[in-house]
Amino acid sequence: MRVTTKLLTGVTALGLAATTMTACSSNAKKPVGQFKTLTGNTTTVVLDPAFVAALGTLKLTPGTFGTAKIQSTGGNTDAVFPITGGNAKIYKKGDVTPYVQGEVDHAGSGLTLASGGTTVTIKDFVIHPGNNSNLTGEVDVTAGGKTTVAAKSLKLFDLDGNTLQTPTISSDGVATLQGTTIYLSAEAAKALNGVFKTNALAGGQKVKIGTAIIKATGK
Repeated sequence: MRVTTKLLTGVTALGLAATTMTACSSNAKKPVGQFKTLTGNTTTVVLDPAFVAALGTLKLTPGTFGTAKIQSTGGNTDAVFPITGGNAKIYKKGDVTPYVQGEVDHAGSGLTLASGGTTVTIKDFVIHPGNNSNLTGEVDVTAGGKTTVAAKSLKLFDLDGNTLQTPTISSDGVATLQGTTIYLSAEAAKALNGVFKTNALAGGQKVKIGTAIIKATGK
């Protein structure tokens, strides 16, 4: 009898669990856009004028690496990086937190900062949206004709998603995420200060790099 009672209790518990799981599943929010694989388009960073001016003051000359471009648009200076992969889920704001999830890859492109005979290359950016969103990348240092890898995956920038405008998806499947504010991370500031022998760079919402515009397609 005791065995039968325990068995019935276990079956009842499993039934309740299954019912609960079904209810949760039926109430789960669905993304308004989902890309299992990102296949193209670009991330554009509209550089903050104060940041560009600060580079001049520090005698750091910016440049591009690989397929990246720096261009002038409407009086702004833009850095453009082709999207080479990743994935994304975009939910209606308020349905889930974070409402943008996934990663955005930019292999083969990046930026350089040069001073004297030293050049720092930051490249192969990966954007990690969502809570505590950030951008990581590889850091190479060239000095005296020799290039060394300083970091394979360093957090370069902090991303403030509070300034992100409502994402849109066009009729031809292009997702646009515009307005995220980009700040130099504490880790990157420390690394750059060490290489260029200065203490002028600070991280964490003290050095605004610019504003991001992501346009991505996928399947």
